[in-house]
Amino acid sequence: MTRWLPLVLLVGLMACGEQTDRPLSPSGFVGAEVLTPRPLPDITLTDHLGAPFHLADATRGKVTLLFFGYMHCPDICPVHLANIAAVLDKLPDEEQRQIAVIFVTVDPARDTMPDLYRWVTGFHPSFIALTGSDSLIQAAQVASGLLVAQRDTVAANAGAAYLVGHAASVIAHTRDGIGRVQYPFGTRQRDWAHDLPRLIAFEETP
Repeated sequence: MTRWLPLVLLVGLMACGEQTDRPLSPSGFVGAEVLTPRPLPDITLTDHLGAPFHLADATRGKVTLLFFGYMHCPDICPVHLANIAAVLDKLPDEEQRQIAVIFVTVDPARDTMPDLYRWVTGFHPSFIALTGSDSLIQAAQVASGLLVAQRDTVAANAGAAYLVGHAASVIAHTRDGIGRVQYPFGTRQRDWAHDLPRLIAFEETP
């Protein structure tokens, strides 16, 4: 499947590198530090093989970028995923292996797993697509400190294409499984390139 990286060229986000012109958080991140750090949700979803995927256990020891979105999203989801993929491709293999990118659908009714898996891995082959029941997906969002996604029920009930309002931030969990930094829509490749190695190296001071 064709990779989605050209999309980022169209929106002018191709700058990549270790330097950033944005102010840094107290711990040295471009992203905003989470006021109340939370662990990865103690919730089991389902991967593309139909196998159970426990969010905390399956990503243990890795920097985990957790993002809730949907395949039909017109802008936020594809831009976030394309930017992250472009930066991952430029990192050394050893650093790439220490990063897990988890995309959880908030529209499981439309995002059938075969299609969602192809869409997500079209950005990068290492990306992980997950689904589950509405209740489990909602619980995972709440556990992550995010607002629960809301479907445009008027359009959906009319049988028309509909949008889903969802949190636009990617939550970065350091290798201890704690969500410490969030990245809003508009985070650039150079910002990801600055922060990803720092997320890998992060150790909480006593």
